[in-house]
Amino acid sequence: MNPLADVKLSLLDLAAVRQGGSVAEALRIATDAARHAEKLGFARYWLAEHHNMPGIASSATAVLVGHMAGATQTIRVGSGGVMLPNHAPLVVAEAFGTLAELYPGRIDLGLGRAPGTDRLTMHALRRERIEREDDFPRDVAELQRLLAPAQPGQPLVAMPGAGTEVPIWLLGSSLFSARLAAERGLPYAFASHFAPALLHQALAVYRGNFRPSPTLAQPYVIVGVPLVAAETDDEAEFLATSIFQRVLGILRGDRRPLPPPVAGFLAGLSMQEKAGIGDFLGAAVIGGPDRVREGLSTLRQATQADELMLVCDIFDPALRLRALDIAAAACA
Repeated sequence: MNPLADVKLSLLDLAAVRQGGSVAEALRIATDAARHAEKLGFARYWLAEHHNMPGIASSATAVLVGHMAGATQTIRVGSGGVMLPNHAPLVVAEAFGTLAELYPGRIDLGLGRAPGTDRLTMHALRRERIEREDDFPRDVAELQRLLAPAQPGQPLVAMPGAGTEVPIWLLGSSLFSARLAAERGLPYAFASHFAPALLHQALAVYRGNFRPSPTLAQPYVIVGVPLVAAETDDEAEFLATSIFQRVLGILRGDRRPLPPPVAGFLAGLSMQEKAGIGDFLGAAVIGGPDRVREGLSTLRQATQADELMLVCDIFDPALRLRALDIAAAACA
């Protein structure tokens, strides 16, 4: 039996701006990816909030969620995630409540507690607000209230928003959100596409402490997976040098648009640089069809994830869509 036969596939997109390309081009490529994921039967397509990063065009996340929902027909579309410390819960509830009214039954609200940017931009987003540890749980609870049916005499009502009950997901790369998602009975997505170190520990915390809620009877887990799939292992390794370069830039504090692949890139790096890239991409699946099937199967068996959310940043947009085809075939 194929261990991937009952797993759902989804796609997380940062709307990567490619070297030599434009934001408009990046958004067209992202739209094509959303449509292709829908065609392949993917469960959902999410966009991630980041700011002040030259290679990422998904900063206005709610705007893009609406665009992608309008460009597709059936796939769920949402945030992976909205960085809640950057926003007032009422504003988020109104934005996603509006989306839910426009696209009923298709909108997800994934929430993160990181700023998704650098300190300078964080201050520009929040002004002088000082974030405390208890702010995120309180803001999540407020969002839940604002998206629930309005109660008689409720002084603050999200309009639109109230009664839409947009599904809330908690995202994280540590144990904090795992515990909170378990306490609230919410679905949980682990950011193993860039920080896999605590993956298994976080899932154990989430499942071990899960309390059923009116919206979720048992734990539900999404695991992020960097994917570079190609016709051969050698081609995939070559195409993966685009993300190797980007990860090295992140580690060096030098963020740039997604670069084209470079032959022999890893050979020119130090052992420390290779180790840094390896840690960042510890959950990555890179290879031809057989290696992709084996890699996804191994990750699924190790995590028992309900859903694998692919992050597939290949420089050539057509080869990126082909990679999604290979992943879908592996799970067929």
